[in-house]
Amino acid sequence: MNTLNNATASTILDGAKLHAMKQPKFIAQFAQSASAIQAAQKLRADVFSQAYGVHFDHPLGLDVDSYDAHCLHLNVYDTTQGRLIATTRLLTVENSRLTNGFYSEQEFDLSPLLPNLQGRVLEVGRTCVHQDYRSGAAITVLWGALAEYLLAQDFAYLIGCASVPLNTTASFNNMMNCFDENDFVHHTQRVIPKRQIPQDKTLNTSDNKIVLPPLLKAYLRMNAKLGGAAYYDEMFSCADIFIVLDVATLAERYAQRFLKSA
Repeated sequence: MNTLNNATASTILDGAKLHAMKQPKFIAQFAQSASAIQAAQKLRADVFSQAYGVHFDHPLGLDVDSYDAHCLHLNVYDTTQGRLIATTRLLTVENSRLTNGFYSEQEFDLSPLLPNLQGRVLEVGRTCVHQDYRSGAAITVLWGALAEYLLAQDFAYLIGCASVPLNTTASFNNMMNCFDENDFVHHTQRVIPKRQIPQDKTLNTSDNKIVLPPLLKAYLRMNAKLGGAAYYDEMFSCADIFIVLDVATLAERYAQRFLKSA
């Protein structure tokens, strides 16, 4: 099922097992079987269905697309319960050539940005955490494993999207207005969304509370930059914000906390 041609994570990371980052009952592993990938697809479908009210038209109730066969699937398990609790998938720049580009290129014109990213690029996507494990420990293990893989494989940039629901009481515009110019990539390199967010989805409200989604907050803590205006995902009724992380600028506190060696 998996057609990865790059040096496999199992070779680099000793059987695909990554360290548990101060939470010994949680471990991160790259999926090495069709059943492990299917479990990730099932978790994705369950989480996204609950969060966005979408239905996945698959006989087994899975979230599946053509990119899955060319991605690494990084899973986090609760070893005390024997269950999958978090997952994300990774698409290398080399394998993006087998899929006619990165997944995010379905939503954004990346031409202002990609030529300026010197070095290997890794795309992260479809990140989700089981509803019973959102205290922060599971995503910490997942992000630590991802950071370790980025450095082990000599990636220069991480790209991806963070989704923001548009049916919350906090206004999307209010949230975006809390960012300043320094939070974005240079204006000449900003990606262009292929579908703008409808005005009725972005109207300011009397609720001035700013709520950053956990995934977006995690990216920003890693010193990621926003890539530009958001894309409107009609199926999920959410805004997708493109992010770019220069691996060289990983926050020092993340490096000290997560990485065995740099």
